[in-house]
Amino acid sequence: MTLPNITENTIDLAPGDELILRFRTWDDYESLLARRQDKAGLKIRYSSSTQEIKIMSPLPEHGKNSDILADLVKALLKHQERDWEAFTPITLKRASQQGAEPDYCFYIQNRARILGKKRIDLETDPAPDLAIEIDLTSTTKPEDYQAIAPLELWIYRRSNLLIYQFQEQGYQERKTSYHFTQFDLKTLIPQYVDRGWQVGSSVALREFERFLKDFAS
Repeated sequence: MTLPNITENTIDLAPGDELILRFRTWDDYESLLARRQDKAGLKIRYSSSTQEIKIMSPLPEHGKNSDILADLVKALLKHQERDWEAFTPITLKRASQQGAEPDYCFYIQNRARILGKKRIDLETDPAPDLAIEIDLTSTTKPEDYQAIAPLELWIYRRSNLLIYQFQEQGYQERKTSYHFTQFDLKTLIPQYVDRGWQVGSSVALREFERFLKDFAS
């Protein structure tokens, strides 16, 4: 067994590990982001309300689920003939309040406002229209995005899609997506993500695209 190791210059976690550091400050969080260096696979999250930093090292399964789910979202957007900008990996920060790293995020309505930008600064840029988190060895709560406030947050956990939409009072769980109101995504997304494991990602995507074409006819 490899134990988590954090030194002045490195952060080492085995795939599937999660490490929580309590009673930490925003400066501690920024320092860890700098020390991560080229280990983009590590996800680091911070909340000033809990004073906790959470460091996660995803499993390979995590990345495949993320890619399949993002491809399904892109297929939906193409079906609607809508443009988008997507980011992965990305660090979203609301200074001194919260930092999170969704597995994928999309700018749809706000696409034009971030065109050409290599970094997103939430002090001047809008939050994503859709943020996606894949939960395998860790658990994401809507409160983890409260200060960042993407319009919609999807959490995919154990073949179950949870959809949250941001309101003035915080996140509320919904049965349908604001972006794709005509589809029962809580049924469709798990069906085709699981299908990606059964027949392969590209085959599952083609099957989903055929479903969308038939749906429109």
